[in-house]
Amino acid sequence: MDTTLRDGEQTTGVSFKEGEKLSVVKVLLEDVRVDRIEIASARVSEGEFKGAQRVLRWAEEKGHLDKVEILGFVDDKISLQWIADAGGKVVNLLCKGSLKHVTGQLRKTPEQHLADIKKVIANATEMGIRVNVYLEDWSNGMRSSKEYVHFMISNLSKEKVDRIMLPDTLGILDPDETYDFCREMTETYPGVKFDFHAHNDYDLAIANVFHAIKAGIRCVHTTVNGLGERAGNAPLSSVIATIKDHLKMKTNVNETQLNKVSKLVESFSGIRIPTNKPLVGEFVFTQCSGIHADGDNKNNLYFNDLLPERFGRIRQYALGKTSGKANIKKNLEDLGIELDAESLKKVTQRIIELGDKKETVTSDELPYIVADVMENDLIEQKIRVVNYSVTHTMGLRPVANISLEIEGKLYEEISDGDGQYDAFVKALRKVYKRLGKSFPKLVDYVVTIPPGGKTDALVETVITWKNKREFKTKGLDPDQNSAAIKATIRMLNIIENEFKPGLLDKILNSIT
Repeated sequence: MDTTLRDGEQTTGVSFKEGEKLSVVKVLLEDVRVDRIEIASARVSEGEFKGAQRVLRWAEEKGHLDKVEILGFVDDKISLQWIADAGGKVVNLLCKGSLKHVTGQLRKTPEQHLADIKKVIANATEMGIRVNVYLEDWSNGMRSSKEYVHFMISNLSKEKVDRIMLPDTLGILDPDETYDFCREMTETYPGVKFDFHAHNDYDLAIANVFHAIKAGIRCVHTTVNGLGERAGNAPLSSVIATIKDHLKMKTNVNETQLNKVSKLVESFSGIRIPTNKPLVGEFVFTQCSGIHADGDNKNNLYFNDLLPERFGRIRQYALGKTSGKANIKKNLEDLGIELDAESLKKVTQRIIELGDKKETVTSDELPYIVADVMENDLIEQKIRVVNYSVTHTMGLRPVANISLEIEGKLYEEISDGDGQYDAFVKALRKVYKRLGKSFPKLVDYVVTIPPGGKTDALVETVITWKNKREFKTKGLDPDQNSAAIKATIRMLNIIENEFKPGLLDKILNSIT
């Protein structure tokens, strides 16, 4: 059960709009094919209600209504009516899983709390709403008030409850405790369907999910990219890979779509995926060491079961000071360039020098580096900025005035924009429109400034573009706008030269 749109939305600063929720739901249910999703909390806001209503309308049309769940509270009929009005058919009822929460927060006895829960269950049955029960703070309950936990489960198991969900609400468990506590549940109540809900406060969420399943739990909760309160929840992608590779069990999830939903949620949430995050991070299928590339060349010696193709990814070989000749050779082969040993040595040395300066080298820039090292000018700078002016006056929209030289001809344009760089790009687009040229889509924009707070520090701007393929360019300058403009001009020249007839053959013939 994926709870990105409910528990994941409790990540600080994350709030999904109506359309965003629906987009994520469509991918999770129809492309990724998770079994169930939790999309909202009842009574939160008008926006939450409209978002849930829109999702539930779509789910009913597509036959997925029974897979969509909403968190509700022990409040007689208030949450149930909210869910019913939105079109929902399943409530995940938030109850107390530890004696401390019952007495300290509700100021009630276990018997009083149980009576309140039974009343809500009866109301839900009458309204045609199915009930699952969250035992909030269950992990603390198992540590300090087991008698209370068993009192609740033994009574709830006699009610009209589909599933009892066991949350490690504060992320306190270790794998041994998880196994022991979950095993106690599955052995004591063999007829009950249990879910396990992990939090990642000690970075043990995946390990705890692994041990919960070993203990007999057959449904676990996840979020895309591990979003969630505090340190987050168990990441969907890691859970799926762990179940398949380590537990040798099957799920209904389509692995090839995990990267797709990960990028979608990254975009909507504004929470960037760490580059080294397992399975979905930008660099997790990138080999940096030249030794690794050499081993892969010879017999895939550095492959494991996590083949990138499983997750809609590809293996790459980084270019930097540790990459070595094998990495560089693989990237050149992908471009159709073959160098002799001496030329390869020179190119490798240049890339190492750039790496020492902490400059990023992309495979798209390799032909430029080859041309530069081999002292030829086959890759033309067909587009050149003659000059530009970008201004920002308080209270007025930023304006850019540009002069470009394209294949020897000058073109000038002016445009305003939402920012100085936006104005520059809009002016560029005007030039390209005049020439009947297509302008690629800007997919991502990352600015890196070294820590330390120096106002004159070099800024590296890396921009991801997409035309017929996706590629990156970078610019380096003390001024952020200038760095972005350099990256943009580099992009335009890459595109201009990309389809130049015989370019790679000319490079090859001139240096081998």
